[in-house]
Amino acid sequence: MSDHVRDHVRPDVRGDVREHVRVAVIGSGFGGLGAAVRLRREGITDFVVLERSDAVGGTWRDNSYPGCACDVPSHLYSFSFAPNPDWPRTFSGQPHIRAYLEHVTDTFGLRPHLRLNHEVLSARWDAGALRWEIATSRGALTADVVVSATGPLSDPRIPDVPGLDGFREAGGKVFHSARWDHDYDLTGKRVAMIGTGASAIQIVPAIQPKTSRLTLFQRTPPWVMPRVDRAVTGAERWLHRQLPFTGKARRGLLWGIRELQVGAFTKRPEALGLVEALARANMHRAIKDPALRARLTPAYRIGCKRILLSNDYYPALARPNVDVVAAGLAEVRGRTAVGADGSEAEVDAIVFGTGFHVTDMPIADRVVGADGVTLAEAWKDGMEALRGATAAGFPNWMTIIGPNTGLGNSSMILMIESQLNYLADYMRRLDLLGEGRALTPRPAAVAAWNRRVQARMERTVWKSGGCDSWYLDANGRNTTLWPGTTSEFRRETRSVDLGEYEIVRAPGGSAAPGGTASSGEPAATGHGAAPGGTASSGRAASSGGAASREGAAA
Repeated sequence: MSDHVRDHVRPDVRGDVREHVRVAVIGSGFGGLGAAVRLRREGITDFVVLERSDAVGGTWRDNSYPGCACDVPSHLYSFSFAPNPDWPRTFSGQPHIRAYLEHVTDTFGLRPHLRLNHEVLSARWDAGALRWEIATSRGALTADVVVSATGPLSDPRIPDVPGLDGFREAGGKVFHSARWDHDYDLTGKRVAMIGTGASAIQIVPAIQPKTSRLTLFQRTPPWVMPRVDRAVTGAERWLHRQLPFTGKARRGLLWGIRELQVGAFTKRPEALGLVEALARANMHRAIKDPALRARLTPAYRIGCKRILLSNDYYPALARPNVDVVAAGLAEVRGRTAVGADGSEAEVDAIVFGTGFHVTDMPIADRVVGADGVTLAEAWKDGMEALRGATAAGFPNWMTIIGPNTGLGNSSMILMIESQLNYLADYMRRLDLLGEGRALTPRPAAVAAWNRRVQARMERTVWKSGGCDSWYLDANGRNTTLWPGTTSEFRRETRSVDLGEYEIVRAPGGSAAPGGTASSGEPAATGHGAAPGGTASSGRAASSGGAASREGAAA
């Protein structure tokens, strides 16, 4: 595909002059940088990466709390097109992963495309011009296509706890794990840790030796397995540098093992009994107090919540300066943290490890589609996207790590790369359609895809395991995870099926009579098109015209 040669500054319908790009990518974590690399590989250089912070890295930039590390092996938690033979550990820490993303940025020449400190305030579809109008904290621009790669772990969630403001006024310190205050010294402090997720089990052993008293408010105990982590030897790194196929083989082995595990999570949860026994044994080795052991034993099937990995979490909880409250934080009275069970603890600092806005991503409130509704409004009954990528009513908009693309046991980089394949084919299809065309998924196709996903979800451990997890939305639907293998998902996203899409045309470009578009492409029938093979959106375009929609050839 040849480069898109176009003017970067265009007047809009009001005569304003704004930068225009072929593609605007939102976010510079793994998803955003991966999209940028793939666009360049497709010959598309007319794009920008809009990043609200002052550096790339996404969640691996924001999460810098003590002990922060990945629970996926390093050689699998990296791009297949950018292998790193020099990972220092089998499970790498946050500094090494962030450095890897900086390396990817430089290696693939992405710096000129970056717009740092450009937080996206709104993105609105202009039906008359067939483009997205984007407002950022540093100005406005327009784009033919928007790729939203903000990720589900980008906006921290702090519960509305009564008395929290009073605690701050009384001199108490409050912060979220993803916004760690490195200027605040926890040495000798009385600290309340709220939550027992993946971040908390890393933070607790890292800060426990410093604190005078650490109180863990645990709403639900996690299942914790040993973390088989070690330093990668110099000989191993030399081998991977000199013989790159050895690194690929290592990655392939790690991938294959996890592919074989998927069936237990998605079809045979009862097969996880042995894993549960191993997790119990892991706890029993470190926790000798029967009462504490009882508080730390989950009452749900292992795998229903994410299985956590740690060698030092349980030993830290057994230390004399640690208290485990088997209840969530209910309120704060002055400097006293009060649990839902009435337990009280005098604290100097409260650290929230309470996760993120996953099923209610804030970016959805800022994206306005063709019908004038926000993505959040369109998803009010639950997130839905065709093949985890495109949403009905939002032309030329795609999300990376969208609904039902998450994983419970493997590397999200595998899913991201599959979505990049879909993005690449999407851009090819747009090029073939030519100027004045956009693509929007048919509502029926989106609904059919999500019915299929949710039907498969019913037999998974995430729905039948007896827990309430962050995988579930307010309606109890799992709109977060993919109920299959990564290889299945790759097959499903290898290419764009135009039969699942409608072609949106600019005003004045309506389809010709007899079911054939004026450009010569056939209009699909039997997919909800109006008589004659065309479907009119009936929307008023911002320029005063009306965009029309025609069926895409299957």
